[in-house]
Amino acid sequence: MLISTAYFPPIEYFAFFAKYSVVYVEACENYIKQTYRNRCRILSANGAQDLRLPVLHDGHRNIREIRIDYSKDWLRQSEYAIESAYSSSAFFEYYKDELFSILDSRLETLWDLNLALMEFFCRKIGLVTEFQPTWEFRIPQGEPQDWRYSLSPKRASSYTGRPYYQVFREKFGFVPNLSIMDLLFNEGPESICYLE
Repeated sequence: MLISTAYFPPIEYFAFFAKYSVVYVEACENYIKQTYRNRCRILSANGAQDLRLPVLHDGHRNIREIRIDYSKDWLRQSEYAIESAYSSSAFFEYYKDELFSILDSRLETLWDLNLALMEFFCRKIGLVTEFQPTWEFRIPQGEPQDWRYSLSPKRASSYTGRPYYQVFREKFGFVPNLSIMDLLFNEGPESICYLE
């Protein structure tokens, strides 16, 4: 299976990870704006909310060289948004320190941060998925296991998954395919059961 890197990926990514022991992550593409590569969606008291991670536009285009812009206050704002949205969830306190320590480590590149986050969530959910970077770029050929450009916040996802408890479900109903943190913070060790 072949995917693009993602920042706090949607649950759909992890449903794929549950099916494959090795996942190839596109490492040779150029960075594409307004994708899951640097944004995620959470459920807050005001409804679905996008969190964006700013990147530097310093001439580098390869996804592995895209640097994170720490001159903006996105880190504190994102941690505050995550805490506001999930502090009353059943498992937030259990996972937050380790998760926030990844963010607070201020990794230099988007690639390194996204990989650290994907590995963290796989470990906590109990998925044994090995991530392999690609060594060359291949133009998409419509292969059934090539999901690099199919999974996008700008496209409606066909993935709905099984409903699970969400903090603001009474207010908004069940919202599918949010960031994997929504599932982990609400279901904890049972998260793996929802990735069918």
